Amino acid sequence: MSEKPHEYNYPTSFDFSEWKRLWKYIVFLKKPFLWLLLASIATALFDAIFPYFSRYAIDHFIADGDLRGIGAFAALYILTALMQTGANVVFCQQAITIEMRVGQALRDACFEHLQRLPLAYFNTTPVGYIVARVMSDTNQLGGILSWRLADFIWNLFYLIFAAVSMLLLSWRLALLALLVAPPIGLVCVYFQRRLLHANRQVRHANSVLTASFNENISGAKTIKSLAIEEQVCAQFDQINWDMRRKAMRSKTLHAVFQPLVMFMGSVSLALVMSAAGVNAGPWGVSLGALAVFISYTLNIVEPIQMTVGVIADAISVQASVERVNLLLATEPMIQDSPEVLEKYGDLFCPKRENWEPIQGNIRFEDVTFRYPDGDVNVLEHFNLDIPAGATVAIVGETGAGKSTLVNLACRFYEPTGGRVLIDGVDYRQRGLLWLHSNIGYVLQSPHLFTGTIRENIRYGKLDATEEEIIAAAKMASAHDFIMELAGGYDAQVGEGGGRLSTGQKQLISIARAIVADPRIFVLDEATSSVDTETEATIQQVIGHVLQGRTSFVIAHRLSTVKNADMILVVRDGKIIEQGTHRSLLRQQGYYYSLYTRQFEEEQYRQIM
Repeated sequence: MSEKPHEYNYPTSFDFSEWKRLWKYIVFLKKPFLWLLLASIATALFDAIFPYFSRYAIDHFIADGDLRGIGAFAALYILTALMQTGANVVFCQQAITIEMRVGQALRDACFEHLQRLPLAYFNTTPVGYIVARVMSDTNQLGGILSWRLADFIWNLFYLIFAAVSMLLLSWRLALLALLVAPPIGLVCVYFQRRLLHANRQVRHANSVLTASFNENISGAKTIKSLAIEEQVCAQFDQINWDMRRKAMRSKTLHAVFQPLVMFMGSVSLALVMSAAGVNAGPWGVSLGALAVFISYTLNIVEPIQMTVGVIADAISVQASVERVNLLLATEPMIQDSPEVLEKYGDLFCPKRENWEPIQGNIRFEDVTFRYPDGDVNVLEHFNLDIPAGATVAIVGETGAGKSTLVNLACRFYEPTGGRVLIDGVDYRQRGLLWLHSNIGYVLQSPHLFTGTIRENIRYGKLDATEEEIIAAAKMASAHDFIMELAGGYDAQVGEGGGRLSTGQKQLISIARAIVADPRIFVLDEATSSVDTETEATIQQVIGHVLQGRTSFVIAHRLSTVKNADMILVVRDGKIIEQGTHRSLLRQQGYYYSLYTRQFEEEQYRQIM
């Protein structure tokens, strides 16, 4: 029942330049990174030192049977263990600090950057993609730059310290013990690449399985009404079988890989023990030194394996690096010039003292426009003068392109040619936030944020007083039903406003727009998703709210726009007629045919 999600084309090699681009977002963590480096090296050094305690104990206390100095030996051992513990504490503290702060810094950077991107970006980019970049990918980067980086440093330096120690004890035995290192490395590389690929396939198969399960459970009513249970079960069984097949392949590779590496480590140990003996010829070493070799030979296998694993993880996580970099490198299609930013400020540092008051006169002057992903002009040399306080209705059939003019007026898009003037000034000479702060936008499908009704109304004006909130609710005819709710203005709306009806959510969204006292109002099919009674209420509210404000009313039901000062008729993305309701009816053109058709349908519904 579900379509398989897109599988990312993962890189197969490490590209440092992609990682370098992230440094500017985490450069403030130089000190924790330095402490992590020092703690990792210190931990590796102490781990490499401990076998020498075994050597001394065996050669002096056991072989010689002399316990003199055992107190000092024990004290030094405890001191070294305490120092190792301290290094481990610093190691863990810095790794946790880096993991949490890298994730926090990248999430902040991504979220702030998303606020700068225009509405068009969110219209064309799936929500799941954005959430995965901001949450999942940044978490993976935090892990690889903390724990896995620390593991890599520890493993690398432990191998260096162990190799140097063995060479100092007996270069012949050291070469023999290290002889197995290259084959182990090659085996690890061979299996890690295949394990990486197998694990990616398992994750992808699991995503498909989860999506299918979720879709089929959510659509259970549809499945039963269509009586397609057998087909759905067969499809799910096929997806589940694919998941099992890929998981078995991954587990089989693991089952072969681990014993093979352990076997090669055992071969290395056997070679050392058989060649060394005890005090036999040029290969001979003391019993204590042999214990050191045995310890190092057993312990170098895991660091080699883990080092290769970290490199494989870094290659895998590079996909996350590329995706986060791609998001952060996305340039807003609409942005202010440096001169405008200097005067008016930006979204996060506005200079409101320089903002001119807005009257609401809007003029389209020889405007030509086509969408960034299109090759056909939607508007060509279009001119329109909208006086301050006028109401402009934009009508047309579903999908006709009614929002184009509003998107241009609100500067969600900019003209391909020509100018849009607000109060006689090209709006590109004013700040984006200046314009958007003066626009009240009511959508067809109202969205409320999780929280109280009071908080949702206050989103229109964050410093609104209690009196302003109640006044806005009353103007939107929302006050009465709010007071009937348990908690009144402190009532929780639920996720997305799920505890309220569509009509109640719409009235609250209108109150949210009203509290900001905008000079430009946009109503995007605000009554199309509500019942007839609520529609009548909203129409009455709208008639009162729009007085004295420049407003755009996007409507499908033509009966709601008869009193507009100007009606623009849109068809196939282009404005084909404009005028008042009466003048358009007299023309008996496209608007006339739409109106008479809707009028007949309404009359028929009333009869039925």
